[in-house]
Amino acid sequence: MFIKTDCNAVEKMIKQLYCTAGAGMEELLAEEVQQKLCATQVEQIPGRVFFCINADLQNVTQLKSAERLFLLLHKAEPISLPNNPAKAAAVIKQRVVGDPDIWRQTFLTWTSLQQELQCCQERGQKRKREDEEDSLHAPSFRVSCRCSGVIARSYTSQRLSRIIGMAIKEDLGWKVDLREPVLEVNVYLSDDHCIVGIPLLKNPLASRSYMKHNGLRSTIAWAMSSLCPKKLNDCVILDPMCGVGAVLLEAAQEYSNAVFLGMDTDVSQLEKAAENIKASGMEGRVQLLQSSAMEIPLADGAVDAVLCDVPFGRKFSCSSDMPTALPRLLKEMERVLRVGGHLVLLLSLQLSAQLKKTICAQEHNQNVNSLETKNVHTDLSNTHYESTDTTDTPKLLTVHRSSSETSNTPLLIRSLQAQKKHRVSLGSTDAFIHTYTKIQT
Repeated sequence: MFIKTDCNAVEKMIKQLYCTAGAGMEELLAEEVQQKLCATQVEQIPGRVFFCINADLQNVTQLKSAERLFLLLHKAEPISLPNNPAKAAAVIKQRVVGDPDIWRQTFLTWTSLQQELQCCQERGQKRKREDEEDSLHAPSFRVSCRCSGVIARSYTSQRLSRIIGMAIKEDLGWKVDLREPVLEVNVYLSDDHCIVGIPLLKNPLASRSYMKHNGLRSTIAWAMSSLCPKKLNDCVILDPMCGVGAVLLEAAQEYSNAVFLGMDTDVSQLEKAAENIKASGMEGRVQLLQSSAMEIPLADGAVDAVLCDVPFGRKFSCSSDMPTALPRLLKEMERVLRVGGHLVLLLSLQLSAQLKKTICAQEHNQNVNSLETKNVHTDLSNTHYESTDTTDTPKLLTVHRSSSETSNTPLLIRSLQAQKKHRVSLGSTDAFIHTYTKIQT
């Protein structure tokens, strides 16, 4: 499958690549490839970001906002297919497949990049030489096609895949293999684009090896720390509803000098978070605490940033009525946040509307000072912690509160100043990432 290649020579090769991205993540991905890879010719369209690099391909595999990585073979104007199958096949052969020499050269580039990845990972070649030489001349392949718009009304993705596959087989002599092909050809046809690419990795970039238990999608979890107005190094970061720890672990991968605290009321979630933390090697930097986000056992202004995926929907819901609980939850997060610190929230569309009404209504209250009391926060001196885990994983701490603690915190917030609101897709639904800065009042 692979030819011998000088890894240093491959690094100098200009690579035309693209990544897929979830809706709302394209702008963040474009910024990431420019900042981390010094990429050129960066172009974004819905669901995809195109770029050129001559950097080490291993650096590309570290992108946090991308879904999948492809070598670009062909990018052209949209095509219109006639209903007649014979004519449609001819149009596809001309417009989608095009010049066979370009396909052969792209395949050679793909093989070189696979070799580069193996050089970086020090795997070496494991296939027999005769198999390598055979696959160089006629690799096996399969076509995966996605279509939308006008073309999707006349052709299914399966039908287009068959037509494109037959055209490739006839023009290039490659072998169709639907089960274990050497390479997969990805085709995307819409009213605006005709894109052909070859995946460079078997697993999506969005799949994190350190996440044994999946929670919030990793790209969205990364975006929450990325959208924070200030970089989070040398900070204390809190997630008061951490679940399995996805948001904290994504932030911990980016900011090596920060300290993280995760809280949740569900012991089973905290146990999964502890396993994720151990798998990521972050035991010393991420601490877990069993406690309610409604009564955070920290002093006023104790943390530099609060990152929170507020539960909603069927998969990530909680026992509380979140629209009702949201004002009190916000007040408690604001209390433990220092002046100048940042609050980043992932909220459903419904909760986002509730958030706007809550903060706007509270910002105009002129009598907030008279309502603030010394019972706003919980004193750590009245809180007892008991370890519930005797293993070498991060300790899960159970909070026992004194009877003197009250829950009638004034739900009045003046100090949260809105910064950004970013809409992202979670697959079956959309959500907003809200960022706020706490100001002196």
